[in-house]
Amino acid sequence: MRKLLLAAALLVSGIAIGAIVFITSGTYDIGADTPHWALTRQIMELTRERSIAARTASLTSPYLSDEQGILKGAGQYAAMCANCHSEPGKPDTELGEGLYPKPPSLSETSLDAKAIFWVTKHGIKMTGMPAWGRSHDDATIWNIVAFVVKLKGMSSAQYQEIIAKAPPDDDMENMPNMRQQNTPKSSSEANKPAGHQH
Repeated sequence: MRKLLLAAALLVSGIAIGAIVFITSGTYDIGADTPHWALTRQIMELTRERSIAARTASLTSPYLSDEQGILKGAGQYAAMCANCHSEPGKPDTELGEGLYPKPPSLSETSLDAKAIFWVTKHGIKMTGMPAWGRSHDDATIWNIVAFVVKLKGMSSAQYQEIIAKAPPDDDMENMPNMRQQNTPKSSSEANKPAGHQH
């Protein structure tokens, strides 16, 4: 028994040392243009799916067919989501192409409403998916969900029509970085020559 415990301890120590050497050696390529190993991808996907399922089990989805809510969600999708998840009838965006894992095209994917809500609110580590719950309330996020569940199978013309009717995303306009971008320049700033400045 003592020899067995010693062998187990040596095995664990060997694995730990090997892991430390592997991590500190820089052998692993963290570039977003290099896919995960198949086993790594399978482990991460299973972890993600089980984590989301566990955290959405107690969620209750509100009524998602309210026309005004869907219109609001359409405007928010255009402002917040389309840059990565694209639009119906359009190819993947440059931003979406550069992310790994690649964000799903939501007009071609069927997703559970509660899962959409949780992922939109909390984001997903190491994927580029932000936690929009830090800047948007639950009602706003459910509006996005209401639109996304209608998005699958929508044509490009239908998408453009609903986006044209959608109110502006006030939450995005109220974010500090958006306010800064939308603040009119003073006359002195406007008259400065373009180009590199120090």
